[in-house]
Amino acid sequence: MARETRRQRRAARAAAGDGAPTSRRARAAQVRPSQQPVKQQTGRKAEHQRGQFVRESYAELRKVDWPSRRQTLQGVVVVIIACTIVGAYLWGLDQVIRPVVDRVLL
Repeated sequence: MARETRRQRRAARAAAGDGAPTSRRARAAQVRPSQQPVKQQTGRKAEHQRGQFVRESYAELRKVDWPSRRQTLQGVVVVIIACTIVGAYLWGLDQVIRPVVDRVLL
């Protein structure tokens, strides 16, 4: 893109007043939200916000569909069986590969 075309576009944007900075320095001078100082809240407002957080957390926990004892036991059994199968597979693979590793690498 030609330099003159870019200048014309910048001038048109500035004339339109869209608020976009036209130069690198102007863009660099803008304060990003992550760089703005954080206001420390003190007193009743901070305590109110902490209390509100606890109330909202409790309300969300009440919405959770907690598993029954039977569902929990079934989940535990499935995990134990899966771990046993994977452990047996890895043990068998180790027994098969061990002689090869002993002869080639050691």
